[in-house]
Amino acid sequence: MTLKERVAVVTGAASGIGAATAVELAARGAHVFGIDIDEAGLTRMCATVAESGGHAALHIADVSDRRAVDGAMASVELERHRLDIVVNCAASFLAKGIDVTSEDWNHILGVNVRGISNVVQAALPLLQRSGAAAVVNTASISARIAQPSRWTYNTTKGAIVTLTKCMAMDLAIHGIRVNSVSPGWIWTPEVSRAADGDRGRWEPIWGRFHLLRRLGEPKEVANAIAFLCSEEASFITGVDLPVDGGYLAMGPEGLGETSSFAGTE
Repeated sequence: MTLKERVAVVTGAASGIGAATAVELAARGAHVFGIDIDEAGLTRMCATVAESGGHAALHIADVSDRRAVDGAMASVELERHRLDIVVNCAASFLAKGIDVTSEDWNHILGVNVRGISNVVQAALPLLQRSGAAAVVNTASISARIAQPSRWTYNTTKGAIVTLTKCMAMDLAIHGIRVNSVSPGWIWTPEVSRAADGDRGRWEPIWGRFHLLRRLGEPKEVANAIAFLCSEEASFITGVDLPVDGGYLAMGPEGLGETSSFAGTE
C-alpha cells in the first residue's frame, strides 16, 4: 500500500492517532503536512518522521478557524503544488451532559464538525487536481452508542459519520473518495490521562469492552486509515470502518466464559 509521492494533510497531527497517522503515511512515501495548535507536538512528530527518512512539515492552525485553515492549504499549494490525501483527526474531547453550556457546544461543534468541513472545503480545489484523492474522517464508537454525561462528544462523532456520507456523495463527481474510521478504546494521551498513566491496571478493565480483550494502539488505527487512503481501497467510499477490537460487535452478554455456544438442540 505505497503512497509514494502522494501529498497528505493530517489534522490533529501533534499526538495520538493523528501523530501515528502522519508517521505512517510518511513511512509509506507520502509528503505529510501536519496541522495542529500544539507546536511542540508537531515538532516531535516531524522529528520522528525525519529520523526514518520521511518528509513532514508543520502548520499551526485551529481547524475551527476557516481563515487559518485557508492559510495552511495555501502553504501546501505553495510548497507542493498538489494534495492527494486529507485525514481529519483534530478533535475536542470535551465531555459534558446535562451541565453543557452554549460555549461548550460552540467549542466542540467548531472543532469536531465545522473543523472537518473547513478543512475539506479549503482542500477541495487541490484535491480535485489529484485524480485519485481520498479523505478520511475520524469518528468513534461513541457515534453509535449512549454513554453517560457525553452529550457533546457523542453527538459530534455521530455527526461526523453522517457528514462523511454526505461528503462522499457530493465529492464522488470529482473522483474523491470519503470514508471514516471509528476507533474503540485506543491508548492515546487522552486515555492515558484518564488512567493516570497506569496502563497495567486499567487495560484489563477497559480491555473487556473489546472482543480482543485489549486496548488498541494508535498505529493500528493509522494502518486502517492508510489503507483507506491507498489505491487498494479505490472502490470504497461513504463507509465508516470500525477499528475497535470488536467493541461494537459485542452484545449485552459480554465476553462470557466460553468461546462456543453451549446450548442444546
